[in-house]
Amino acid sequence: MGSRTALAGKTRWKFPAILLSVLFVAGGASAEELTPSQQLAHDIYKELIEIDTTTATGDTARAAEAMAARLKAAGFAEADVHAFSPAPRKGNLVARLHGSGARRPILLVAHLDVVPAIRDDWSVEPFQLTEKDGYFYARGSADDKYMAASFIANLIRYKSEGYKPDRNIILALETDEEIFDRDGLGIQWLLENHRDLIDAEFALNEGGGVGLKDGKPIRNSVQTSEKVALTYQLEVKNRGGHSAVPVKDNAIYHLAEGLVRLSRFSFPPRLNDTTRAFFERSAQFENPQVAADMRAVMSDKPDPAAMSFVRLAVNPVYNALLRTTCVATMIEGGNAVNALPQLASAKVNCRIMPGESVDEVKATLERVLADDQITVTQLDKATLSAPSALNQEIMGAIEKLSGEFWPGAVVLPVMSAGATDGSFLRNAGIPTYGHSGMAIDIGEFRIHGKDERVPVKSFYQGSEYLYRLVKTLSGGGTK
Repeated sequence: MGSRTALAGKTRWKFPAILLSVLFVAGGASAEELTPSQQLAHDIYKELIEIDTTTATGDTARAAEAMAARLKAAGFAEADVHAFSPAPRKGNLVARLHGSGARRPILLVAHLDVVPAIRDDWSVEPFQLTEKDGYFYARGSADDKYMAASFIANLIRYKSEGYKPDRNIILALETDEEIFDRDGLGIQWLLENHRDLIDAEFALNEGGGVGLKDGKPIRNSVQTSEKVALTYQLEVKNRGGHSAVPVKDNAIYHLAEGLVRLSRFSFPPRLNDTTRAFFERSAQFENPQVAADMRAVMSDKPDPAAMSFVRLAVNPVYNALLRTTCVATMIEGGNAVNALPQLASAKVNCRIMPGESVDEVKATLERVLADDQITVTQLDKATLSAPSALNQEIMGAIEKLSGEFWPGAVVLPVMSAGATDGSFLRNAGIPTYGHSGMAIDIGEFRIHGKDERVPVKSFYQGSEYLYRLVKTLSGGGTK
C-alpha cells in the first residue's frame, strides 16, 4: 500500500452534500479532478480488481485480507474486522461500524470471487483496471467488485467523518458466490459459524441496477426475489460397439433428439407480485404493442395461449421473467472416434420460478425428453427462498434518493433470473434487497462475458448513491 493510499485511509474529508452531488452527477472527471473520496474509491477498486479472485484458481482470502488492512489502517478496531479463511485461497471479510444500537443492524453484502476471463478473448488485460473511452474495463468491474469497493470506501468515509448511525452497519464480503456457494465456504459458512456477526434487520446486495436507454435513466431496480437455480445431468448409456458396424441404438442420437425436443418446449407462464409490478411499471417505456402485451399478461385470468405471451417471450429477458426456463449448457459423449458411444451426457441448467415445485420441473423434463433411455439426475440442492417484502422504509428511501440522482427513473421491483447469495440470507430470516446504484445501458450486458465494463461516471455516481442510501437507512449523525 503506497503512502498516498495510506493517507487516503486516515484523512477526514468533509464536503457539502450538494457539491458532492453535482460532482458525481457530472461524472467523467479525470484523475486530477477526483475528490479525495472518489480517489479512495478508485484506489480500492483498482486493488480489488488486480487481485485475481477467479473462483477455481484465484485467492479471495488475499482480497479479504487486503480489505481488512484498509479498514484497520482507517481506524477500525481489530475486534471489528474479521478476515476468515475457511479453506486455502478462500476468504470472507466481516466488518462493523458501531452505531447507537437504537435499531437493528443493516448488512451490506458483496462477493469477492469472479468468473474466469481468457486473456486472448479480451481487448484489454482482464485482471488490470483499464480506463478507456469513458469506461472501466476489468473482470469483476461490475460483478461484483464495484459494490465491494464502494462499501469499503464508504465505511472508511463514515469512520473519518465520525458518523454515529442509529444502527450498526455490517459489511460482509464473501467467497464462492459464482458457484452458488456449493462447498459451503462463503455466505453459508458465515451463517453457520458466525451468524452473530452478520445478523441484521435487512441486507443490501447485488441484483438490481439503474437502467439507461440512450443515456437516459428510465428505471432503478430493486431485486426482491430470485429464481431457483438447479442443474440436471442427462445421460444415455448403452453397450456401444465398433463404428464399422453402426446400429440405430446410438447414445448420442438418443440424447440429441431429446435435447431438440427440449429446445422446442416452453414452460407455462407464471407471474408473481414482483413480476406483475415489473410489467405494470415497465409498460410506460415500451412501444404500444409491447406495452399492450405487458398489460395483457397482468390480466386476472390471462390466457396462457394469448399472443401477448408469445410476443413478449421473443425478448429473452421478458421470457425469463414469465416462466421457468431449462437450457442445455454442456454436452459430451463417446470414447473413441472408431467406437460407437457407450455414454452421452449433457447438463441442463434450469431457473425455476419462486413457488414452483422442483419435483414437477424434473418430471416435466422427463416428459419432454420423451425417451426412457435418458436418465435425469438433479445435481444441486434447491435453495428455495420467499420474496422479500416491499418494505416501505427501504422503498421510500430509494424513491427519494433515486429522484435526486436519476430524475424520472421509475423505481422497479424485480425478480432476478440469475442467482445471488440473497437466497441464503432470505432463508436465514434476513430480508435482502438487490440494489446496486450502478447505471448501465439496458442494451449492454457484459457481466460474465468479454470486456466486462462499467461507465466511469456510473462508478463514482453509484458509490456516492450507496453512501447516501446507507446513511439514510441508518439514521443518526456526526459526532
